[in-house]
Amino acid sequence: MSKIPSCHIRFAFESDLPDLVALLQDLFAIEADFQGDPVKQGRGLRLLLENPSCHIWVAEERGRVIGFCTLQVLISTAEGGSVGLIEDVVVASDRRGFGVGRQLMAALETWAAQHELTRLQLLADRENRPALDFYRRLDWKETQLIALRKNCSIHSP
Repeated sequence: MSKIPSCHIRFAFESDLPDLVALLQDLFAIEADFQGDPVKQGRGLRLLLENPSCHIWVAEERGRVIGFCTLQVLISTAEGGSVGLIEDVVVASDRRGFGVGRQLMAALETWAAQHELTRLQLLADRENRPALDFYRRLDWKETQLIALRKNCSIHSP
């Protein structure tokens, strides 16, 4: 794997939102549990940008956004402190295998350590072997926990 020398990791700007939404459409095309919806993804990314407990790192190459990852800071009763939930890690298909994801995760992990987060956690599609292999190479471990989900809706009286 050769590293992309011109890849720059930085925090996201609002002007990055269209590129981030486009990257999410690629991700959700291969995930069984989620559907691509540019309006929803744009709204979610905007909420992350506006929330001081959330962060988005962007990988940029010659002015092109080629990847990003997100982190939400939560409080863990098990840890008795702050932990991080990584919601998204996405790299453009033509830039995978060049260390972009590794650089994004390193920036995120450095920030987490500097801000004394005690644990990072993420969910990955069980059928996405390339992603699971990537996380294993970065020393992520599977846990005994399983993800459960229930959709919520607000009903008018």
